Amino acid sequence: MSNVNKVVLAYSGGLDTSVILKWLQDTYQCEVVTFTADIGQGEEVEPARAKAIQLGIRPENIFIDDLREEFVRDFVFPMFRCNTVYEGEYLLGTSIARPLIAKRQIEIARQVGADTVSHGATGKGNDQVRFELGYYALEPGIKVISPWREWDLLSRQKLLAYADAAGIPVDMKHKQGGAPYSMDANLLHISFEGRHLEDPKAQAEESMWRWTVSPEAAPDEPEFIDIEFKNGDPVALNGQALSPATMLERLNQLGGKHGIGRLDLVENRYVGMKSRGCYETPGGTILLKAHRAIESITLDREVAHLKDDLMPRYAALIYNGYWWSPERHALQALIDQTQTHVNGWARLKLYKGNVYTVARDSADSLFDQTIATFDDDGGAYNQADAAGFIKLNALRMRIGAKLGRQS
Repeated sequence: MSNVNKVVLAYSGGLDTSVILKWLQDTYQCEVVTFTADIGQGEEVEPARAKAIQLGIRPENIFIDDLREEFVRDFVFPMFRCNTVYEGEYLLGTSIARPLIAKRQIEIARQVGADTVSHGATGKGNDQVRFELGYYALEPGIKVISPWREWDLLSRQKLLAYADAAGIPVDMKHKQGGAPYSMDANLLHISFEGRHLEDPKAQAEESMWRWTVSPEAAPDEPEFIDIEFKNGDPVALNGQALSPATMLERLNQLGGKHGIGRLDLVENRYVGMKSRGCYETPGGTILLKAHRAIESITLDREVAHLKDDLMPRYAALIYNGYWWSPERHALQALIDQTQTHVNGWARLKLYKGNVYTVARDSADSLFDQTIATFDDDGGAYNQADAAGFIKLNALRMRIGAKLGRQS
């Protein structure tokens, strides 16, 4: 790629993106602007400023933004309104963060007059697709540099050698022993890939997990919590109103304490390969259970079933990077409309790695006890009506059976 004047780099301050920063300067002779997003990864983001300055970035070209509330409010919560799960298990913690990072990166590019953006995703993964689909959807003419698809630093040894030659500080964890896990963290989850996890039959080490205790080590007494919802979003925990980011942070603490939210998964990447990853999503696991509990009493049956039918499609759009697509926006409008009456509270029991719904209530509940009761309903429901209902629904099968079409 030629004629690169100024590039905005998604910069964590870690080894890979520090090497990328220097490589961009060396390869393209361009001005580099760094962008570091705080989306609740649990690590200090300010050290990225000092590292960027050390690599020659001017202070006015360093952006470190606290995006935690926006992340949960505008990305995580809308996704959870759909009870979104990819391939039956994955709560999409990495996937849902990428469109926000891409959005802010493009905003900074416009602000500083940059013609190019860059990221540290590899050419084998999903993140390159998620970032770049976001870039192009928001700024169609933007140029994109993906170093892992261009350079020859494809081994850890080459990466370390380049860093050493460029005077980039390297942590001891990178210098000694095997390669560290490839980890991604935000307020929704933390993920682990690489090392022995690349062998699907190798069990994850207990020492790998960061946020959750093992279920065996969790408290022997259950803990009960109440989560209140308004229009499908959680707004209060145990009677205390909380902001979106604080809500998820508190649920992470509670879930981690009780060993909730661990996942060991082999998933299908968009680029075609299978990949094994381990995830910790304690707060999200609790939130999903609570949201479904409220929907169970407030959603019409056919609306609930329609949502369940659409959910895998919606999940695939997010996993594959299509957050900014017109079809995701259309689905979101439908999903959000279904949440108008998803109000009320759910009581959950947290115990030894599990989440149990034990109670739920709503002023918008469709549950009619006078009709559903096993006791005398006083004529609220005529059981004799069921005979005609059943016969009409059996009609096509009865006709087929007469013709011998029972299989």
